[in-house]
Amino acid sequence: MSQGVNIVLAGGGTAGHVNPLLAIAKAISEQEPTASINVIGTAVGLEHTLVPQSGYPLQTIEKVPFPRSITPQTFVFPFKLARQIKRVKQIIIDSHADVVVGVGGYASAPAYIAAHQLGIPLVIHEQNARAGMANKLGARWAQFVGTVYEHTGLQSARGATVCRVGLPLRPAIADIAQRMYNNKFATRVQAAMELGVDPYRPIVLVTGGSLGAQSLNTAVANTAQEILRTAQVIHLTGKSKDQQVKTLVEASAGTDVIAGVGSEFANQGDYHIAPYLERIDLAFACADLVICRAGAGTCAELAALGVPAVYVPLPIGNGEQRFNAAGVVDAGGGIMVADRDFTSEWVSYTIPALLADSQRLQSMAQHAFEHGIRDAAQSMAEHIVRVAKDYQHTHNA
Repeated sequence: MSQGVNIVLAGGGTAGHVNPLLAIAKAISEQEPTASINVIGTAVGLEHTLVPQSGYPLQTIEKVPFPRSITPQTFVFPFKLARQIKRVKQIIIDSHADVVVGVGGYASAPAYIAAHQLGIPLVIHEQNARAGMANKLGARWAQFVGTVYEHTGLQSARGATVCRVGLPLRPAIADIAQRMYNNKFATRVQAAMELGVDPYRPIVLVTGGSLGAQSLNTAVANTAQEILRTAQVIHLTGKSKDQQVKTLVEASAGTDVIAGVGSEFANQGDYHIAPYLERIDLAFACADLVICRAGAGTCAELAALGVPAVYVPLPIGNGEQRFNAAGVVDAGGGIMVADRDFTSEWVSYTIPALLADSQRLQSMAQHAFEHGIRDAAQSMAEHIVRVAKDYQHTHNA
């Protein structure tokens, strides 16, 4: 058995689950170099590649989604879940786990049940404003629940702590946050130069994520001429949507304004278009305003960096994204607009005036920064290690 604490992390599937998991693992390793860390995930989620790349061993289980309606799969679900719980129990036993930590996702529910049945302490992190099914289950048995947002709907065990700790930041965002804190202007200048934009003039970033957002693309591109009178634009269109955006920008402001994203495109035009940007942290660092969807990670990262934003929640489901943006918007760090209201008319009336109002943007940035949290990974690691050591002390007494 390891001399240090033994920790099992469970969860994954999407980047929204995997990135916090890896940030927490890194913070644990920094705080407790002797800690043994094992990860439970699936073979089909992003964790299958990202966890081993980060240097942590990954044990995979079968993906067993909760049935949301009655289908033939509903009747085999209990048997599939039982098999995975049995496998997770063996992983926990073999790892000599002192605590099991879950971040949500398909691997979490079997881990929560297995840990509860084995009497192993649970710690949970919930990154959404409205908790997922797995974390709702696990929270009932958890010793500590860390959240990004208040009022997640999680019902904790009697005596357990539920605390807003923020989003454990992925390394690129954590690094740029520290650089901005040390010298915000110098970080802006360097980031802008790497992206080919002028750091001494206003910059607006438009992004709908890796797949893009049609309504954002159309409304902003149609008003290119009005926006460019006040600011430069970095428009990340999403995969295979860049040509459509270029066509709309050309119709609004002409061909000469269009450029790519990168230092090689400096002074070639003020409307910079790319499908995707690997170094989104650079765009965040130099943006005076971001126009974006309201995913949990996006809202938390922009608040942590103190970047004002216009949030346009995805109009699907029960409107979950509204809750993600509500906190920073209520704090004065952003504006929320319904997708149906985010039209070219709204953009032309609102965005140029906002970009021209440097005092308001600075106020929004300050409010966003005050609402944001930058040490969530370290905070989660402290709670996890404390729970593990308490269990180890009691168990070995």
